[in-house]
Amino acid sequence: MSNTQTFLLPDLGEGLTEGEIVRWLVEVGDVVAVDAPVAEVETAKSIVEVPTPYAGVVAELHGAAGDTIDVGKPLITVGVLAAAAETYREEEKAGSGNVLIGYGTPESAASGRRRRPRGIAVAVAPAAPKARAVPLVISPLVRRMAKDARVDLHALAGSGAGGVIVRRDVEQAIAAKVEKPAVVEETVESRTGLVELRRVPVSGFRKAVAATLSRSRREIPEATTWVDVDATALLEVRESLRTATDAGPGLLALMARFVVAGLKKYPELNGFVDTEREELVQYDGVNLGLAAQTERGLVVPAVVDAHLLTARGLDAEIRRLTASARDGKLTARELSAGSFTLNNYGSFGVDGSAAIINHPQVAILGVGRIIDRPWVVDGQLAVRKLTQLSLVFDHRVCDGGTAAGFLRFVADAFESPASILADL
Repeated sequence: MSNTQTFLLPDLGEGLTEGEIVRWLVEVGDVVAVDAPVAEVETAKSIVEVPTPYAGVVAELHGAAGDTIDVGKPLITVGVLAAAAETYREEEKAGSGNVLIGYGTPESAASGRRRRPRGIAVAVAPAAPKARAVPLVISPLVRRMAKDARVDLHALAGSGAGGVIVRRDVEQAIAAKVEKPAVVEETVESRTGLVELRRVPVSGFRKAVAATLSRSRREIPEATTWVDVDATALLEVRESLRTATDAGPGLLALMARFVVAGLKKYPELNGFVDTEREELVQYDGVNLGLAAQTERGLVVPAVVDAHLLTARGLDAEIRRLTASARDGKLTARELSAGSFTLNNYGSFGVDGSAAIINHPQVAILGVGRIIDRPWVVDGQLAVRKLTQLSLVFDHRVCDGGTAAGFLRFVADAFESPASILADL
């Protein structure tokens, strides 16, 4: 075996010390180029693709999907390894199903990942002894058979030359599984006496969320104030901005614009508490955080410099951040730069929520669903579009009067958006 190069998990920024492997983008035996992405890694901030600085044949993947790797620890080993030509030829002679997929056929150009050229086979071995060695597998078909049948290649002893795992080894393992079906053991929890349905490992992302929320509850003396708002005029303005060729800014963008204007008037809610220096800090500008639910959980990306954007500009940025959140592509800065949070929990079909402040921020504004309700207008009962606004604030930075003033400003903007927009 020739020299190998091991790529260590790099510093992912923002003081992060570990990452969880979401999925590998390469397999052992694949040929990779410099800067080719090899893995998706989830940090406490987002999911990122990690590229390799080395070119060559993938020799070892240091971990499986779901494993957590510390920064500075081995992620992947790349090198050009010794040939195992005899085993490769035996696999080819077994039939077309055993030929290295994508080589020797016209369809090879369609392969998404580069593999070794035809006629070259490599035996994969770890650069140094490991407690759990990577199995020696040449044929991609063999790997696919094992994956589909849920056969652990690490548990097999290869019968090919040099210990290479070949097709018959996997077939024998599959046959053994059929003969001896696995026995599922039930675990009974002692306190309740109920059978445990499942156990789900807490990911680095969930750990970070839990730490932030726990610290908020622990440190912030919060208070909540709320108000019912007639949003009929807001919806009418939203519709008036639509044209045949322009959808106009969305409802959330209009809400965001009112919130930014309110924070300019009540800057106490746009800052943080410096406990070490015993100072209340207010920001010059607003990075508006937007709570968003994703498959990975709750994230709060921020529209940086939201105070410099129009409603249309806010709309474009909100749509971009929403797409990035859905795809797990948010940057560490986007996830940590917020100075105030707007939470549209009405999208879940609920009216109100006792939200938790996103530490180290000092306030969060929630908007409930907008629904038809009876409302008195000019002394007459009418059906209007009602919503509820709730503000949770850190009582250390202001009293109830300031919080109520901000909340009333935003509520008035909802009820009379045309007059407010004229001044923005």
